[in-house]
Amino acid sequence: MDAKFYKLILLGGAVRFYFVRTPLASLISDRVEFATPLNSQKRMKEGIYLLDQGIDPYSGDLVHETPLVLKALSGLFLNFPQWLPLIYIMLDLLTGALLYNLSVRFVKQKLQKQRLERKNYAKDTEQLQYNDDDNYDIPELVLIAYLFNPLTVLSCIGLTSTVLSNLFLALFLYFLTKGLLLPCIFLLAFETVRSFYPIVLMAPLLLVFARRSFAGGVILSVLFAVACLIIAAASYLVIESWSFLDGTLGFIFYFRDLQPNIGLFWYFFTEMFEHFRTMFLITFQLNATVLYLVPLSLKLRKEPLLLATVLVALMAVFRAYPSLGDVGFYLALLPLWKRCWKYMAHGFVVFTFFLVTLSMMGTLWHLWIYAGSANANFYFGATLAFSTGQIFLITDLLFAHVKREFCLYNGQKIMIDGEEARILLK
Repeated sequence: MDAKFYKLILLGGAVRFYFVRTPLASLISDRVEFATPLNSQKRMKEGIYLLDQGIDPYSGDLVHETPLVLKALSGLFLNFPQWLPLIYIMLDLLTGALLYNLSVRFVKQKLQKQRLERKNYAKDTEQLQYNDDDNYDIPELVLIAYLFNPLTVLSCIGLTSTVLSNLFLALFLYFLTKGLLLPCIFLLAFETVRSFYPIVLMAPLLLVFARRSFAGGVILSVLFAVACLIIAAASYLVIESWSFLDGTLGFIFYFRDLQPNIGLFWYFFTEMFEHFRTMFLITFQLNATVLYLVPLSLKLRKEPLLLATVLVALMAVFRAYPSLGDVGFYLALLPLWKRCWKYMAHGFVVFTFFLVTLSMMGTLWHLWIYAGSANANFYFGATLAFSTGQIFLITDLLFAHVKREFCLYNGQKIMIDGEEARILLK
């Protein structure tokens, strides 16, 4: 870590500290784009108060954080609430530092792999290969993309528990690149019990540690299941009840709160007839978890970190209660694939989608809720376009990776019948 790293960390902390002391912080904590039923600070505060009074926090339909997190943060919320913003800022900076360090290790691994495979590369592919400058450039880009992304900054100052989710995911990815099995399993189990969807990250974990061994995969799956049971049992000991399972995982799977957010669930389940609910519920949850898992795992079996990045991005798009903080996290991972950017063809389209839709969300929400001159269709249209832009970004990255891999071994100029061939997405 050089001096520039510490300067960026201090500057990122200063930006957050400045905004958390402004009225913007309380505004963001109430915005549906950032605060959902799962990550809202107000709901967590209510759950901690109920737990402290000896009342089951899950007896109603307000609290959806796990008992372990409520218990771990209860002392801070009850006794030192004035320190909450500073603690959240420090956790967010730690997430940035972890992403920086995993980027450093990732680039070193790429350079080592290239040294072994370079003899098979085509001659005109130097710009597609990782080089020594990437040891500094890529980690700095990742750090900047996380610390100064408005989506992560606003999520932090709004004191949403997305800050915790991002930290746990960053820890998981860091240990994944370090090759530390047990921390990966327990972190993934903890996040799965918290928010269900990270279970799909078992795929990159198996690719890294099972090494194409069926027996190894079975053993790791059993270890993961045991870790989930241990965490569930520890949660049971906190409140001496299993009600938290329905209040967390059950609440997510059955999608009981129709509060608008940036996702795709709320509008469909508000509009549909009740007798279709089970069918659409299963369909939407399959789409958010296993639908893309097998084909992506097969295609990206040699790139487990890219697989993890894509799965985290798909979670941010298709989960039941997404927030903009989830989007900011996976955007910070994109600089890892800097060598694919040459083949990403939809950068301007994606940037325009993001800029326009994010700008319109606040306006259309005001017109719908406060002015009464719009309706849910207007707001959902903006969020649907935002999700479409994210899908463009994910598919663009995947196709760019495929083109880079092909060109590394076959050259950037392929001639067919005397003319330069082009690879097109059909």
